[in-house]
Amino acid sequence: MQTQLERLRDVLAPYPWAYTVTVLCALLLLAWIANFVTKHVLLRGLRQLLMKSPLGGAQHDQEVRLRVIPRLANVVPALVISAGISIVPDLPPQLVTVVKALCQVFVVVTIAMAISKGLDAINRNYERRPDAQNKPIKGYFQVAKIIMFVLVGISVVATLIGAEFLHIVTGLGAMTAVLMLIFQDTILSLVASVQISNDGRVRLGDWIEMPGQNADGDVIDIALHTITVRNWDRTVTTVPTKKLVSDSFKNWRHMSEGGGRRIKRALHLDQRSVRFLEPAEIEHFRRFSLLDGYLDRKEQELQEWNARLAANGAEPVNHRRVTNLGTFRAYIEHYLRNHPGINQDLTMLVRQHQPTEMGLPLEIWAFTSSTAWGVYEGIQSDIFDHMLAILPEFDLRVFQAHSDAPLDVNLRRLDDAGDPAHTRGPRVRAEPPVPAPDAG
Repeated sequence: MQTQLERLRDVLAPYPWAYTVTVLCALLLLAWIANFVTKHVLLRGLRQLLMKSPLGGAQHDQEVRLRVIPRLANVVPALVISAGISIVPDLPPQLVTVVKALCQVFVVVTIAMAISKGLDAINRNYERRPDAQNKPIKGYFQVAKIIMFVLVGISVVATLIGAEFLHIVTGLGAMTAVLMLIFQDTILSLVASVQISNDGRVRLGDWIEMPGQNADGDVIDIALHTITVRNWDRTVTTVPTKKLVSDSFKNWRHMSEGGGRRIKRALHLDQRSVRFLEPAEIEHFRRFSLLDGYLDRKEQELQEWNARLAANGAEPVNHRRVTNLGTFRAYIEHYLRNHPGINQDLTMLVRQHQPTEMGLPLEIWAFTSSTAWGVYEGIQSDIFDHMLAILPEFDLRVFQAHSDAPLDVNLRRLDDAGDPAHTRGPRVRAEPPVPAPDAG
């Protein structure tokens, strides 16, 4: 090889620049051949091996998977140029140093990009596991990428300025406080990601509600700095990861896992419609099969109570009696106990709240057997439809505020002559006068 180069130099001795150009072209051709052989021979075998590995297969992301090895293949021509640039004659030493530095920078950056794509491939493969939603690792990979690219940046700067890598790293120790200030959000997000991953407070697919961040929907992505939530109105909200540790939020996952979604709604009754029931009315309510057991037990309880009062000489006004409201509450409770859409293993209550100017609230506290939104709303609506429709049977009324009808009044004025003159104005309907009571 050396002899052939000396013969070529002798032939091109009248043209000194021609020999330099020839050797440089030969070096570039050698680098191209090395790149071609690497990509078309070695990569084909590596791809076949990769297809047989756990990371291979048609079900995985081939675009990301096949970007890793081609990037590494680009390192080969850079190494060839870096090793052969020294033998090119008549090149300035400064140019040789710059070319070697650029080749080294290219190799370092290419390897870093390949590692970054490799981490993406590993993360995509991990996310296909059934338990990946419980412990996402995307945040850890992002931290690894940040550290790697910071080191790559320091290495590139050290290579271009001709300094030692360790010297620059040592000099950065004095800038620790500044770096902590710059990367404080990243550090806080990393700590929050570790906590979220360990305790499982938020997982992919969870329905979270965070009014302070205008987030109310499903979690679709958990990254290092942000958590992406798809709201129910189809908008997307990004919440800083650290907010899920420092601020309060509501996670509905346990509701879905618990097998029941709560119904907590009140029906406001008119208190003036509450009254005692007559014996004939009690017999009338025996038509309801849901009240058979309740009426029998209530009748026996009241008879024993009232018998003790009568033995003590108490007036009948002190006796306990059945009310239409109490009977209605018992009916609703038995109705819920027999409803197929209500989870009978969870808490179930029919209770009264303190009366207000809006009536007497009668609240239903129960859990549906399905947590699906549409099914839940259907069960809840059916229950209250039935309650509103059955109220007249118990002689109860719903309290509902309403406005008075507008009054129709014709305004008149007298003209200068004292004759009435009609004027246009608002028409208000006047109520008929109440007749005065007779004096006699």
